[in-house]
Amino acid sequence: MNVQGACHCGRIRYEAEVDPEKVALCNCTDCQVLSGTAYRVSATVPAASFRLLAGTPKVYVKTAESGTRRRQSFCEHCGTPIASSADSDTPPAYSLRIGPLAQRALLPPRRRQWCRSALDWSQDLSALPAIEGQAT
Repeated sequence: MNVQGACHCGRIRYEAEVDPEKVALCNCTDCQVLSGTAYRVSATVPAASFRLLAGTPKVYVKTAESGTRRRQSFCEHCGTPIASSADSDTPPAYSLRIGPLAQRALLPPRRRQWCRSALDWSQDLSALPAIEGQAT
């Protein structure tokens, strides 16, 4: 599926080919902190299918417990997370964040990972009152 993405302020724009079967929800504590919420949803795409159309993301390199270094790319102006990749100038793949993609509603997660780190309250939100817009 061809997708288009943009940060919140629009300075970074990109497109890629996403396999909807490769969309995952990650509950690890790194994703919780880096996303500012309970989990992160991403789609892994081959580097050859990712095309940056405008802007240059800022990069932060995160070292995991395993010692693996991953580049976290985001807009330096609005803070929108864009993707992560191996800490290499030619990574084999990018893990695109679903939120900035125009087609995000068509890309539900197909699996959950790092469930041992999941926040219990985040696993079933169906009982919460639902409000169509901003609460007053």
